Amino acid sequence: MDNAVLLDERVTFSPVMPLRVNQLLQAAVAASPKNSMQAEKLFLKALKADRSCLQTYFALYKFYFYRKLLKEAKQYVMLGLEEAARQGGFPSDYHRLVREPEKWNLYANDIGLFYLYTLKALAFIKLRQDYVIEAQVLLSQLKKLDPDDLSGASVIMDLADGVFDDE
Repeated sequence: MDNAVLLDERVTFSPVMPLRVNQLLQAAVAASPKNSMQAEKLFLKALKADRSCLQTYFALYKFYFYRKLLKEAKQYVMLGLEEAARQGGFPSDYHRLVREPEKWNLYANDIGLFYLYTLKALAFIKLRQDYVIEAQVLLSQLKKLDPDDLSGASVIMDLADGVFDDE
């Protein structure tokens, strides 16, 4: 990648993502504070350009989450989980992963780690939607899938525990 491209980057997504997708994501990030409609179009254009690029799902669910559009954020979390599972060759249903932990090593590569991180995002979205019990169940399953807490889910677990304690 040449230096001119590096200087224009606002966010480092991944060194191995397609250049066109990175350009669209960078433009979306730049547009986001000024023109959320334009940013959304660019994020969606990036997804259309390469549906296998996991960083696009990440950018989309973060974009919607920060705008408090939790339904839309959840939609791209779910699509990201499905795509990661497809690429990683494991089931997208985390319940099945927990039932057969010896079959799947989600720490083996970036795809598995993306899955774990995105599962954490799903728990946070559920928490923000006031589905506290669903979030806690998901987090307990995530703890089994990510015993070393590489996703950082313990932070969301603490938030969920705090919400539950306040009720």
